[in-house]
Amino acid sequence: MTSVKEFEIEEPADADELGRGSFVFTDDYSVFDWGKMPDEIPQKGASLCAMGAYNFELLEDADVPTHYRGVVEDGEVVPLAATAEPPREMAIDLTQVPDLPNEGRDYDYDAYHEAAGENYLIPLEVVFRNRVPVGSSLRRRTDPADHGLDLDGWPDEPVDLDEPIVEFSTKYEETDRYLAREEADAIAGAASIEALADLAREVNRLLTERAAEAGLDHQDGKIECLYFRGEIRVADVVGTFDENRFAYEGTQLSKEVLRQYHKRTQPEWVRAVEAAKAEAEREDVADWKSLCDREPESLDPSALETARDMYCSGANAYTGLELFEAPALSTAIGAVSRL
Repeated sequence: MTSVKEFEIEEPADADELGRGSFVFTDDYSVFDWGKMPDEIPQKGASLCAMGAYNFELLEDADVPTHYRGVVEDGEVVPLAATAEPPREMAIDLTQVPDLPNEGRDYDYDAYHEAAGENYLIPLEVVFRNRVPVGSSLRRRTDPADHGLDLDGWPDEPVDLDEPIVEFSTKYEETDRYLAREEADAIAGAASIEALADLAREVNRLLTERAAEAGLDHQDGKIECLYFRGEIRVADVVGTFDENRFAYEGTQLSKEVLRQYHKRTQPEWVRAVEAAKAEAEREDVADWKSLCDREPESLDPSALETARDMYCSGANAYTGLELFEAPALSTAIGAVSRL
Protein backbone atom coordinates (compact mmCIF):
# COMPACT_ATOMS: atom_id res chain seq x y z
CA MET A 1 0.00 0.00 0.00
CA THR A 2 2.80 2.41 0.84
CA SER A 3 6.58 2.42 0.71
CA VAL A 4 6.91 1.70 4.46
CA LYS A 5 4.04 -0.66 5.31
CA GLU A 6 2.33 -3.59 3.65
CA PHE A 7 -1.40 -4.12 3.44
CA GLU A 8 -3.16 -7.41 4.12
CA ILE A 9 -6.86 -8.07 3.48
CA GLU A 10 -8.81 -10.56 5.59
CA GLU A 11 -12.31 -9.52 4.48
CA PRO A 12 -12.67 -6.90 1.72
CA ALA A 13 -14.92 -3.90 2.17
CA ASP A 14 -17.93 -3.43 -0.09
CA ALA A 15 -20.53 -0.74 -0.68
CA ASP A 16 -22.43 -1.65 2.51
CA GLU A 17 -19.90 -2.93 5.04
CA LEU A 18 -16.40 -2.28 6.30
CA GLY A 19 -13.88 -5.03 5.76
CA ARG A 20 -11.05 -6.29 7.95
CA GLY A 21 -7.32 -6.36 7.39
CA SER A 22 -4.02 -5.18 8.76
CA PHE A 23 -0.97 -3.04 8.22
CA VAL A 24 2.38 -4.83 8.44
CA PHE A 25 5.10 -2.28 9.17
CA THR A 26 8.48 -2.66 7.50
CA ASP A 27 11.81 -1.05 8.34
CA ASP A 28 11.82 0.84 5.02
CA TYR A 29 11.74 4.62 4.87
CA SER A 30 10.89 7.23 2.26
CA VAL A 31 11.80 10.88 1.81
CA PHE A 32 10.78 13.47 -0.82
CA ASP A 33 8.00 11.16 -2.13
CA TRP A 34 10.66 8.83 -3.58
CA GLY A 35 9.24 5.62 -2.22
CA LYS A 36 11.43 2.84 -0.84
CA MET A 37 14.96 4.08 -0.21
CA PRO A 38 18.07 1.86 -0.51
CA ASP A 39 18.39 1.13 3.23
CA GLU A 40 16.31 -0.17 6.10
CA ILE A 41 16.29 1.40 9.58
CA PRO A 42 16.33 -1.42 12.16
CA GLN A 43 13.14 -1.64 14.27
CA LYS A 44 11.64 1.44 12.64
CA GLY A 45 8.53 -0.51 11.62
CA ALA A 46 7.90 -1.78 15.14
CA SER A 47 8.37 1.72 16.58
CA LEU A 48 5.80 3.17 14.18
CA CYS A 49 3.33 0.35 14.82
CA ALA A 50 3.64 0.69 18.60
CA MET A 51 3.39 4.48 18.58
CA GLY A 52 0.46 4.42 16.15
CA ALA A 53 -1.35 1.83 18.29
CA TYR A 54 -0.76 3.89 21.43
CA ASN A 55 -2.26 6.95 19.76
CA PHE A 56 -5.27 5.11 18.36
CA GLU A 57 -6.02 3.80 21.84
CA LEU A 58 -5.59 7.36 23.15
CA LEU A 59 -8.14 8.60 20.59
CA GLU A 60 -10.59 5.79 21.30
CA ASP A 61 -10.44 6.60 25.04
CA ALA A 62 -11.45 10.16 24.10
CA ASP A 63 -14.38 8.89 21.97
CA VAL A 64 -12.71 9.77 18.68
CA PRO A 65 -13.82 7.12 16.12
CA THR A 66 -11.02 5.29 14.29
CA HIS A 67 -10.46 2.21 12.13
CA TYR A 68 -8.10 0.64 14.70
CA ARG A 69 -8.90 -2.81 16.15
CA GLY A 70 -5.67 -3.62 17.99
CA VAL A 71 -2.21 -5.03 17.32
CA VAL A 72 -1.54 -8.60 16.25
CA GLU A 73 0.50 -10.98 18.39
CA ASP A 74 0.65 -14.71 17.69
CA GLY A 75 -2.33 -14.34 15.37
CA GLU A 76 -4.53 -12.69 18.01
CA VAL A 77 -5.75 -9.07 18.03
CA VAL A 78 -4.86 -7.51 21.39
CA PRO A 79 -4.32 -4.04 22.90
CA LEU A 80 -0.79 -2.67 22.92
CA ALA A 81 -0.35 -3.25 26.65
CA ALA A 82 -0.96 -6.99 26.18
CA THR A 83 2.03 -7.53 23.88
CA ALA A 84 5.26 -9.18 25.00
CA GLU A 85 7.30 -7.77 22.11
CA PRO A 86 7.02 -4.54 20.08
CA PRO A 87 4.33 -5.28 17.46
CA ARG A 88 4.77 -5.01 13.71
CA GLU A 89 1.18 -5.69 12.65
CA MET A 90 -1.88 -3.51 13.30
CA ALA A 91 -5.42 -4.82 12.79
CA ILE A 92 -7.78 -2.33 11.15
CA ASP A 93 -11.23 -1.96 9.62
CA LEU A 94 -11.08 -1.54 5.85
CA THR A 95 -12.98 0.83 3.63
CA GLN A 96 -13.19 1.10 -0.16
CA VAL A 97 -10.44 2.85 -2.14
CA PRO A 98 -11.62 3.16 -5.74
CA ASP A 99 -9.28 3.94 -8.61
CA LEU A 100 -8.68 7.64 -9.22
CA PRO A 101 -8.56 8.10 -13.02
CA ASN A 102 -6.28 10.79 -14.39
CA GLU A 103 -5.07 12.36 -17.59
CA GLY A 104 -1.70 13.83 -16.80
CA ARG A 105 -2.20 15.95 -13.69
CA ASP A 106 -5.99 16.16 -14.15
CA TYR A 107 -7.69 13.76 -11.71
CA ASP A 108 -11.32 12.63 -11.96
CA TYR A 109 -12.66 12.79 -8.40
CA ASP A 110 -16.25 12.50 -9.62
CA ALA A 111 -15.46 9.01 -10.89
CA TYR A 112 -13.82 8.16 -7.55
CA HIS A 113 -16.94 9.11 -5.60
CA GLU A 114 -19.33 7.45 -8.02
CA ALA A 115 -17.49 4.20 -7.34
CA ALA A 116 -17.11 4.87 -3.60
CA GLY A 117 -20.70 5.47 -2.53
CA GLU A 118 -21.04 5.91 1.25
CA ASN A 119 -18.02 3.80 2.26
CA TYR A 120 -14.65 5.19 1.17
CA LEU A 121 -11.26 6.54 2.14
CA ILE A 122 -11.45 10.31 1.87
CA PRO A 123 -8.78 11.24 -0.72
CA LEU A 124 -7.34 14.07 1.38
CA GLU A 125 -4.69 14.62 3.99
CA VAL A 126 -5.77 17.02 6.75
CA VAL A 127 -2.70 18.89 7.99
CA PHE A 128 -2.48 20.72 11.31
CA ARG A 129 0.29 23.08 12.36
CA ASN A 130 1.16 24.35 15.84
CA ARG A 131 4.34 26.03 14.63
CA VAL A 132 5.45 27.58 11.35
CA PRO A 133 9.20 26.94 11.03
CA VAL A 134 11.57 28.84 8.77
CA GLY A 135 11.43 27.17 5.37
CA SER A 136 7.84 25.96 5.73
CA SER A 137 5.92 25.87 2.46
CA LEU A 138 3.14 27.75 4.26
CA ARG A 139 5.32 30.88 4.14
CA ARG A 140 5.58 30.67 0.36
CA ARG A 141 1.89 30.01 -0.17
CA THR A 142 0.24 32.36 2.33
CA ASP A 143 0.64 35.53 4.36
CA PRO A 144 0.29 35.68 8.17
CA ALA A 145 -2.92 37.69 7.77
CA ASP A 146 -4.49 34.72 5.95
CA HIS A 147 -4.42 32.93 9.30
CA GLY A 148 -5.47 35.83 11.51
CA LEU A 149 -1.91 36.53 12.66
CA ASP A 150 -1.02 40.13 13.55
CA LEU A 151 2.28 40.15 11.65
CA ASP A 152 3.41 42.35 8.77
CA GLY A 153 5.17 39.38 7.22
CA TRP A 154 6.74 36.07 8.17
CA PRO A 155 9.64 36.75 10.56
CA ASP A 156 13.09 35.16 10.26
CA GLU A 157 12.38 32.80 13.15
CA PRO A 158 9.77 30.12 13.81
CA VAL A 159 6.26 31.28 14.69
CA ASP A 160 4.45 29.43 17.47
CA LEU A 161 0.68 29.53 17.02
CA ASP A 162 -1.96 30.11 19.69
CA GLU A 163 -4.46 28.22 17.53
CA PRO A 164 -3.47 25.50 15.04
CA ILE A 165 -3.68 26.14 11.32
CA VAL A 166 -5.59 23.40 9.45
CA GLU A 167 -5.00 22.80 5.74
CA PHE A 168 -5.96 20.18 3.18
CA SER A 169 -3.77 18.47 0.61
CA THR A 170 -4.30 15.75 -1.96
CA LYS A 171 -3.54 12.14 -1.04
CA TYR A 172 -3.51 10.08 -4.23
CA GLU A 173 -2.05 12.46 -6.78
CA GLU A 174 1.48 11.70 -7.94
CA THR A 175 2.70 14.94 -6.36
CA ASP A 176 0.78 16.24 -3.35
CA ARG A 177 -0.62 19.77 -3.57
CA TYR A 178 -2.31 22.03 -1.05
CA LEU A 179 -5.91 22.95 -1.76
CA ALA A 180 -8.20 25.91 -1.33
CA ARG A 181 -11.08 25.06 1.00
CA GLU A 182 -13.62 24.98 -1.88
CA GLU A 183 -11.63 22.41 -3.90
CA ALA A 184 -10.95 20.33 -0.78
CA ASP A 185 -14.68 20.30 -0.07
CA ALA A 186 -15.40 18.93 -3.54
CA ILE A 187 -12.68 16.26 -3.25
CA ALA A 188 -14.01 15.15 0.17
CA GLY A 189 -17.28 14.00 -1.40
CA ALA A 190 -20.08 13.38 1.10
CA ALA A 191 -17.77 14.05 4.06
CA SER A 192 -18.07 17.51 5.61
CA ILE A 193 -14.92 19.58 5.24
CA GLU A 194 -15.72 21.43 8.47
CA ALA A 195 -16.16 18.15 10.32
CA LEU A 196 -12.77 17.02 9.00
CA ALA A 197 -11.17 20.25 10.23
CA ASP A 198 -12.78 19.90 13.66
CA LEU A 199 -11.64 16.29 13.91
CA ALA A 200 -8.08 17.28 13.00
CA ARG A 201 -8.07 19.94 15.74
CA GLU A 202 -9.25 17.40 18.33
CA VAL A 203 -6.63 14.84 17.29
CA ASN A 204 -3.99 17.56 17.38
CA ARG A 205 -5.08 18.60 20.88
CA LEU A 206 -4.84 15.07 22.22
CA LEU A 207 -1.44 14.40 20.63
CA THR A 208 -0.06 17.75 21.77
CA GLU A 209 -1.13 17.11 25.36
CA ARG A 210 0.38 13.62 25.35
CA ALA A 211 3.63 14.91 23.84
CA ALA A 212 3.90 17.59 26.51
CA GLU A 213 3.42 14.98 29.24
CA ALA A 214 6.36 13.08 27.73
CA GLY A 215 8.54 16.20 27.51
CA LEU A 216 8.15 16.55 23.75
CA ASP A 217 7.07 19.49 21.60
CA HIS A 218 4.42 18.55 19.00
CA GLN A 219 4.86 20.89 16.03
CA ASP A 220 2.66 19.60 13.21
CA GLY A 221 1.11 16.52 11.69
CA LYS A 222 -1.74 15.13 9.63
CA ILE A 223 -4.62 12.70 9.65
CA GLU A 224 -6.29 10.63 6.97
CA CYS A 225 -9.90 9.57 7.37
CA LEU A 226 -12.57 7.22 6.08
CA TYR A 227 -16.27 7.97 5.60
CA PHE A 228 -18.81 5.27 6.46
CA ARG A 229 -22.57 5.70 6.78
CA GLY A 230 -22.30 9.39 7.63
CA GLU A 231 -19.46 9.00 10.15
CA ILE A 232 -15.87 10.17 9.72
CA ARG A 233 -13.24 7.94 11.33
CA VAL A 234 -9.50 8.49 11.69
CA ALA A 235 -7.68 6.00 9.45
CA ASP A 236 -4.18 5.09 8.27
CA VAL A 237 -1.70 5.71 11.15
CA VAL A 238 -1.63 8.73 13.41
CA GLY A 239 0.92 10.58 15.54
CA THR A 240 4.16 8.79 14.65
CA PHE A 241 7.55 10.26 13.81
CA ASP A 242 6.77 9.72 10.11
CA GLU A 243 3.37 11.47 10.11
CA ASN A 244 4.13 14.24 12.60
CA ARG A 245 6.96 16.52 13.63
CA PHE A 246 8.05 16.47 17.26
CA ALA A 247 11.06 18.02 18.96
CA TYR A 248 12.95 17.32 22.16
CA GLU A 249 15.00 20.04 23.84
CA GLY A 250 14.94 22.01 20.59
CA THR A 251 16.15 19.15 18.37
CA GLN A 252 13.92 17.67 15.70
CA LEU A 253 12.50 14.22 16.47
CA SER A 254 10.84 13.06 13.25
CA LYS A 255 11.45 11.94 9.67
CA GLU A 256 12.49 15.54 9.02
CA VAL A 257 15.91 14.52 10.41
CA LEU A 258 16.33 12.14 7.45
CA ARG A 259 15.14 14.75 4.96
CA GLN A 260 17.65 17.29 6.21
CA TYR A 261 20.42 14.67 6.32
CA HIS A 262 19.85 13.88 2.64
CA LYS A 263 19.89 17.58 1.80
CA ARG A 264 23.32 17.87 3.43
CA THR A 265 24.87 14.62 2.21
CA GLN A 266 23.15 14.01 -1.15
CA PRO A 267 22.31 17.51 -2.43
CA GLU A 268 22.67 16.50 -6.07
CA TRP A 269 19.98 13.84 -5.70
CA VAL A 270 17.67 16.23 -3.83
CA ARG A 271 18.10 18.84 -6.57
CA ALA A 272 17.41 16.21 -9.24
CA VAL A 273 14.17 15.26 -7.47
CA GLU A 274 13.09 18.90 -7.31
CA ALA A 275 13.95 19.41 -10.98
CA ALA A 276 12.03 16.29 -12.01
CA LYS A 277 8.94 17.41 -10.12
CA ALA A 278 9.13 20.86 -11.73
CA GLU A 279 9.55 19.34 -15.20
CA ALA A 280 6.58 17.02 -14.63
CA GLU A 281 4.45 20.02 -13.69
CA ARG A 282 5.52 21.91 -16.80
CA GLU A 283 4.81 18.92 -19.04
CA ASP A 284 1.55 18.06 -17.23
CA VAL A 285 2.61 14.49 -16.48
CA ALA A 286 2.00 12.62 -13.23
CA ASP A 287 5.04 10.32 -13.14
CA TRP A 288 7.84 12.66 -12.10
CA LYS A 289 10.21 9.85 -11.05
CA SER A 290 10.68 8.76 -14.66
CA LEU A 291 12.13 12.22 -15.31
CA CYS A 292 14.68 12.04 -12.48
CA ASP A 293 18.24 11.34 -13.67
CA ARG A 294 19.73 10.35 -10.30
CA GLU A 295 19.16 7.63 -7.70
CA PRO A 296 19.58 8.00 -3.92
CA GLU A 297 22.65 6.43 -2.33
CA SER A 298 22.86 4.22 0.75
CA LEU A 299 23.39 5.89 4.11
CA ASP A 300 26.42 5.58 6.33
CA PRO A 301 25.91 2.82 8.95
CA SER A 302 26.35 5.34 11.76
CA ALA A 303 23.49 7.43 10.34
CA LEU A 304 21.24 4.35 10.26
CA GLU A 305 22.13 3.58 13.88
CA THR A 306 21.33 7.16 14.91
CA ALA A 307 18.01 7.00 13.06
CA ARG A 308 17.16 3.68 14.72
CA ASP A 309 17.84 5.09 18.18
CA MET A 310 15.78 8.19 17.39
CA TYR A 311 12.71 6.12 16.44
CA CYS A 312 13.06 3.59 19.29
CA SER A 313 14.05 5.99 22.08
CA GLY A 314 11.39 8.42 20.94
CA ALA A 315 8.70 5.72 20.98
CA ASN A 316 9.75 4.68 24.49
CA ALA A 317 9.55 8.26 25.72
CA TYR A 318 6.26 9.11 24.01
CA THR A 319 4.40 5.98 25.12
CA GLY A 320 5.99 5.78 28.55
CA LEU A 321 6.62 2.08 27.86
CA GLU A 322 9.98 0.31 27.72
CA LEU A 323 9.27 -1.24 24.34
CA PHE A 324 12.78 -1.18 22.91
CA GLU A 325 16.32 -1.62 24.14
CA ALA A 326 17.50 1.86 23.31
CA PRO A 327 19.45 4.71 24.91
CA ALA A 328 17.75 7.41 26.89
CA LEU A 329 16.12 9.98 24.63
CA SER A 330 18.57 12.67 25.81
CA THR A 331 21.45 10.47 24.55
CA ALA A 332 19.72 9.59 21.28
CA ILE A 333 18.83 13.18 20.53
CA GLY A 334 22.42 14.24 21.15
CA ALA A 335 23.51 11.92 18.34
CA VAL A 336 20.74 13.32 16.13
CA SER A 337 21.97 16.87 16.71
CA ARG A 338 25.46 15.82 15.55
CA LEU A 339 24.21 13.93 12.49
